[in-house]
Amino acid sequence: MVTQPCYQNHSLNDLIKPINKRRRHRVPIENKEAENMEDEEDEEEYMNLDEITEVKASSVIDWIRIPAVRRGIYQQFSNFLRTYVEDGKSVYGPRIEELTRDQLHSLNVNFQHLSKSKPVLALFLQESPEEMLKIFDEAAYNVSVQNHAGYKHLGKEVRVRFTDFPSLTNIRDLRQTNLNRLVRVAGVITRRTGVFPQLKYVKYNCGKCGGILGPYTQDIQTEIKLNHCLHCQSKGPFILNTEQTLYSDYQKITLQESPGMVPAGRLPRHREVVLLGDLIDSAKPGEEIEVTGIYRNNFDVSLNIKNGFPVFATIIEANYISKKEDLFESNQLTEEDKRQIQELAKDDKISKRIFKSIAPSIYGHDDIKRAIALSLFGGVPKNIQDKHRLRGDINILMLGDPGTAKSQFLKYVEKTAHRAVFTTGQGASAVGLTASVRKDQITKEWTLEAGALVLADKGVCLIDEFDKMNDSDRTSIHEAMEQQTISISKAGINASLNARCAIIAAANPIRGRYNTSISFSQNVDLTEPILSRFDVLCVVKDTVDPFADEILANFVVNSHIRSHPEETHSEELLASQDQNASEQSYFYELLRKYIIYAKQITPQLTNLDEAMISELYSNLRKEAQSGGIPITVRYLESMLRLAEAHARMHLRDNTDTNDLDIAIDVVLQSFFSSQKYSIASKLKKVFSQYINKAKDQQELLLHVLNTLIREKVRVQRASDSDVTNTNSVIIKVSDFRKQAKYHNIHNIDHFLKSDEFKKHYIWDEAHDAIIKE
Repeated sequence: MVTQPCYQNHSLNDLIKPINKRRRHRVPIENKEAENMEDEEDEEEYMNLDEITEVKASSVIDWIRIPAVRRGIYQQFSNFLRTYVEDGKSVYGPRIEELTRDQLHSLNVNFQHLSKSKPVLALFLQESPEEMLKIFDEAAYNVSVQNHAGYKHLGKEVRVRFTDFPSLTNIRDLRQTNLNRLVRVAGVITRRTGVFPQLKYVKYNCGKCGGILGPYTQDIQTEIKLNHCLHCQSKGPFILNTEQTLYSDYQKITLQESPGMVPAGRLPRHREVVLLGDLIDSAKPGEEIEVTGIYRNNFDVSLNIKNGFPVFATIIEANYISKKEDLFESNQLTEEDKRQIQELAKDDKISKRIFKSIAPSIYGHDDIKRAIALSLFGGVPKNIQDKHRLRGDINILMLGDPGTAKSQFLKYVEKTAHRAVFTTGQGASAVGLTASVRKDQITKEWTLEAGALVLADKGVCLIDEFDKMNDSDRTSIHEAMEQQTISISKAGINASLNARCAIIAAANPIRGRYNTSISFSQNVDLTEPILSRFDVLCVVKDTVDPFADEILANFVVNSHIRSHPEETHSEELLASQDQNASEQSYFYELLRKYIIYAKQITPQLTNLDEAMISELYSNLRKEAQSGGIPITVRYLESMLRLAEAHARMHLRDNTDTNDLDIAIDVVLQSFFSSQKYSIASKLKKVFSQYINKAKDQQELLLHVLNTLIREKVRVQRASDSDVTNTNSVIIKVSDFRKQAKYHNIHNIDHFLKSDEFKKHYIWDEAHDAIIKE
């Protein structure tokens, strides 16, 4: 529902009163504006602000058309531009100075400033924007000419454009009550036409006497029809004088609802937006924008023929355009948000906290959560001497068994990322992912229509069922995944569109389930060129593990019980659940803002052990010959991107050794998971020195202890098939110490006394044993 701002507790109906005897206030014009007006206007009267407020006509538009009211509005807006101040400084004086100095056409005026200073003018602007903008444009032009006399000889016009209009309306909520009113809508540009000349001031030649008629003002609403010649009184014919007729630029764009604003099961709605003057080419397909303009109806012959009765097409005549990406950088975060984010970044373990907060309703899959978190933050794009561009976005492919929550991860990212486009492999074609060329119904010209990757520019594109795509369709996104552009050469159009987005895809193996006894390339029907463009490959295996399965089952059951709307619990349990839910909700909202803030930081690559990186890369290339995924130079770049993303999580301006260790660990885990089971075990021993660096001692010891517990459970089940109670498992501390020394950890006493250990285990010091209940 559109909310209207309140102006001194007056509604429009309160302002409209019956027409009484008109009382005019005669005030002589003594300021400099009298020099720019015609001589006969010097004697005319204008109304003050109180008299303008008392509407004495059947409607606001009729009231504005009264000459005395128009002059009063003109005078009040001129005074507003000259006198409005903030913090003791003039707001619009410097803007007018810049307009005349740089020979600009537009003067941006904050709607909130006008409603605060002259509320009746702001109300009239909402009700009758067409008439009010004409008066405002004239007033702004004259104020500019007074400021700089030479501006008059340039033959330019000044357009007043209003920013920060308060009420935002969804495209699908526009109705007849919004017609001929000022509205603000948001959406994504899907199509843009070329620039055409539009008639502005028209002059005609009489075909009989040759006299010149005009000029006549041509606008979108009215059509000029001449009845007779003013010179010879003949009825024509009248010929357009092309030399003395003035034209203006005209362009039309299609604005479609943003992907996140479309209700489930509905098709996205769209509206045509007309751009005039210096708004031409101010936005391109794929960009998310907000448009403030006049919602008009336009007579459409084709619709009448199609429907068989008069139908009017609706358009929005743009007054001001703001890009959504600019809003995220400036207006989205308050000072309080920035303070909370910087306070949060002081925590040394903020990255691990972010990893755990990714999809909290899904148990396990820590490697996928870590990869998704790094992809949301992204690396730093680089442009080498404006000739060669390196992407900073991190692409992820999740491949694995069904029922491992791959699609749920994609849906979580769709809700978390500030800009995300979701599509499926079966429902997406090559042109649907990249861009299509279609013929405009009105102009009959070929125009570009953006696809999913272009619409996701500076965001995330999510592709489910990636393996179900046709090979020709997958080939079309090769350029978008590495160069991050979409090149089009069709129907005489040669263009390059930006597709600067991260791609997170989910796919299933060829045989339904992942077979660890064969190589990665035999498990998936994807070519090496497409696989090498993914920075991280996450292989999800649904392995049978009684210990892990029991924890997973308890987690799922408890999740369903907690989520049931009619379930009742004790007050203590409800209080703890409400507290946990509120903490998760708070951190989720803060995480979105944290990502937006972190993306403005561009960490530099410093403190890199180049010898270690080159040795690791050489060893990976050598080991990759045995199978698995191919290791190319792109994987070396992936390490650097992941390190930059981890530094962004901590809001650091430079990377350190910990960032590089995490990046190497992510790449190595991706490499191990793509190998056969027998080869993967061998490789983990070869590269163990790099893996252990990424984990702190406590995390590593917890992993070692869990591994010992699993092995003990397997041995018990194998030795005695009648064993049913495996809840209590006993591990000797001496065995645990031996495994810890294998990982270069010689003191485990501090870990045995930690809170993390006590959550899951009991240390029996008398018998020197660890008990898992």
